[in-house]
Amino acid sequence: MMVMVVVALTAACSVQGSGGGDCPIMATYEGRTYTEVANVDFRVGDTLGTAELPPCNDTPGAGADTAGLEATAYAVGGLDPRIAIAVRYTPDEVMLLAVQAGGSLPPEVEDLTRH
Repeated sequence: MMVMVVVALTAACSVQGSGGGDCPIMATYEGRTYTEVANVDFRVGDTLGTAELPPCNDTPGAGADTAGLEATAYAVGGLDPRIAIAVRYTPDEVMLLAVQAGGSLPPEVEDLTRH
């Protein structure tokens, strides 16, 4: 397994190719929405499938019908994919994303931020 250290990246829109702005880095996988968790050490596990990256429509003139992108979703060592996944945005960048119900991280993910 590969060990990744995630650091804060530029705004999601530049990652997703929509130009400047402030969009949260998010993905949808198996009907759940995951949001970026920055500055966390984690292990990338097996490939899970394809995650959908929503479009970033914060740029004037960008239509609401702008298509999102797809990225490979991976399991995260020690975490259930129902609470966290890793997503490869670029060949060199894999990010941890977690379900954040009510704006709070699941305790298992919160524990990773303390190490």
